[in-house]
Amino acid sequence: MVEDTQTLRQMLMELKVVQTGEFVLASGKKSSFFVNIKRASTDPRVLREIAKAMAPHIGDCRIAGMALGAVPIAVAVALETDKSYVIVRKEAKDHGTKDLIEGDVAPGDEFVIVEDVATTGGSTLRVVDALKQKGAVVAKAIVVVDREEGASALLKDNGVELVSIFKAKDLT
Repeated sequence: MVEDTQTLRQMLMELKVVQTGEFVLASGKKSSFFVNIKRASTDPRVLREIAKAMAPHIGDCRIAGMALGAVPIAVAVALETDKSYVIVRKEAKDHGTKDLIEGDVAPGDEFVIVEDVATTGGSTLRVVDALKQKGAVVAKAIVVVDREEGASALLKDNGVELVSIFKAKDLT
C-alpha cells in the first residue's frame, strides 16, 4: 500500500468498492469478489484522491490508460501532474482514423500506464504492447487496486513495474 492514502482508503471502503458475490472478470475468470473502482471514479472527491496518490509515481513520463475504466483516472492524473495522456482502445475503431490510440505517441516517448484494477495484467499488457508498437517506452503501471492474481509477475516478465495504491485485501 502506498503511503499517505488513508483518506482514499476510507473513501473506497465507505463506497464498498470490494463487493462479494459471483462475478466473471474481464479475464474470463470467475471470482467471489469484484473490485468496482468505477463506482469511486465517478465521484470527483474520490477521483481527486486517486490522482493525488498516483501523481508521485508519474515522474517526467506521459500517462496512458485503457478505455473505459482508466479514462477518468488518466484525466485526473493528467490534471494533477500537468502531463499529457493518451487513451488506448480495446480494439481499433472501424471508422474515421481507425486508430487504436487516441492522442499523440512518438518513438521514444515515455509512458506510465494508469489502471483501475489489475488482476492477471492482460489488459495492462495490451496497453504496453500498443504503445511499444508506436515506439514508446513503458516501464511502470500504477493501479488503484491489485487483486494479486498474477498481474505483477506478468508485467515484470515484460519489463514493467506494477505499483499498486492498494491490494484488494486492504479494502475489506
